[in-house]
Amino acid sequence: MANITMNYAEAVADALKLEMRRDPDVYVYGEDVGKFGGSFGVTGYGVFEEFPDRVLDTPISETAIVGTAVGAAAAGMRPCVEILFMDFLPIAMDELCNQAAKFHYMFGGQMKCPMVVRTALGAGMGAAAHHSQSLEAMLCHIPGLKTVIPATPYDAKGLLISSIRDDNPVAFLEHKMLYSLKGEVPEGDYTVPIGKADLKREGTDVTLVCYSSMVHRCLEAADGLEKDGVHAEVLDLRTLIPMDKDAILNSLAKTHRLVIVHEACLTGGFGGEIAAIAAGEGFDLLDAPIVRVAGPDTPVPFSPALEAEFLVNAPRIIAAVRGLLG
Repeated sequence: MANITMNYAEAVADALKLEMRRDPDVYVYGEDVGKFGGSFGVTGYGVFEEFPDRVLDTPISETAIVGTAVGAAAAGMRPCVEILFMDFLPIAMDELCNQAAKFHYMFGGQMKCPMVVRTALGAGMGAAAHHSQSLEAMLCHIPGLKTVIPATPYDAKGLLISSIRDDNPVAFLEHKMLYSLKGEVPEGDYTVPIGKADLKREGTDVTLVCYSSMVHRCLEAADGLEKDGVHAEVLDLRTLIPMDKDAILNSLAKTHRLVIVHEACLTGGFGGEIAAIAAGEGFDLLDAPIVRVAGPDTPVPFSPALEAEFLVNAPRIIAAVRGLLG
């Protein structure tokens, strides 16, 4: 299978088109996803042009968007809906978390709910407090809901195909600052398994566990640390629920030090769950305390200078590692 270069948004669109060709029960809808091409341009990569009757614009109502997806999935369809900003997903939490996530359990395994909710998270574009949050930890607290958060075009395409084919509801989280990121992606159909982390860089001195845009900040930090003779291992979780615990513990068995990096606010962030697993199941592997590098416990500022201070960057990660190593 030949590889081609495409950006993250194009990779997501390619996955949508492939699955819509393969399965007539797959359809896409959300705000401005039709002729306009989506607010971040994803469906503008030929999705609406190829499937004008299966790419549908909706009213500005997250409750309606997710609620109708739940009903359609329960009836046998495979909707893939778009919520423009993750900040607006809490409006539809009842439909997603009290209905979709619980159907399989509440009906004794007799009902499936195969639906995907795509949404954009993260700061970096000056969109202020209502359009810049990373709320992935909130979703990870809901049994029955899978949470997927790819960092590269390759993973975005392969994981979206896997998510659409999954019989469970999936929250598919795309960082808005990654849409223009380019990478090598295989042509045609392939899948990336949900629940399998990816070792983006091997190392021996410290493990950097991360996901989404922080994968790239950690890789930058690893390059900087290499100049000082520190070999950092970068582990991209790719999916948070289910989480690849074995990958984390196997990495700790090599490096014996752990730094967890995410953009979301520190308190209640998913990094706390990663730290609990490492401390509870890998305590004997640790030679130093676990360190978390995360956003501050504040709303995301609109001011470019303040937003830059909010964001986790490579120098902050490098400083954390140096402090850990002494």
